[in-house]
Amino acid sequence: MRQHDAAGRRISGWLVERLGSERVYYAGLPTHPQYELAKRQMTGFGGMISIELGTRERAAHLLGRVKVFSLAESLGGVESLISHPASMTHASVPPEMRARLGITEGLVRLSCGVEEVEDLLADLERGFDAMPRAKVGSTREQVAAD
Repeated sequence: MRQHDAAGRRISGWLVERLGSERVYYAGLPTHPQYELAKRQMTGFGGMISIELGTRERAAHLLGRVKVFSLAESLGGVESLISHPASMTHASVPPEMRARLGITEGLVRLSCGVEEVEDLLADLERGFDAMPRAKVGSTREQVAAD
């Protein structure tokens, strides 16, 4: 759990630098709406992170390029896993309900495992490499240009 938490903290910070804090959902970030509650209730923040990439195309690009993060619907292992809720865990939920729940076509979830954090960051860097640019008016406003 210490490694899961340490990886989550480090990777969430890296993602904030790349995407901006409004695109990274992690209870360990002071910008998260439940940060103070999480701080009071938990001794760590874990390694579960969601990111908003704006489009299904950008999400698919990341999912298709990572090698250390394994594509999986269940995010409960010690290995690093990645998922696309709109096409996996919530595919049967009607699109209008997914939208109300914030489960967009550009949402990607990460479960940071116990691998070396540098390996995970390099994997995500590979995933973001040559990612298509966000379109103006993409889901949840415009995603920061890479």
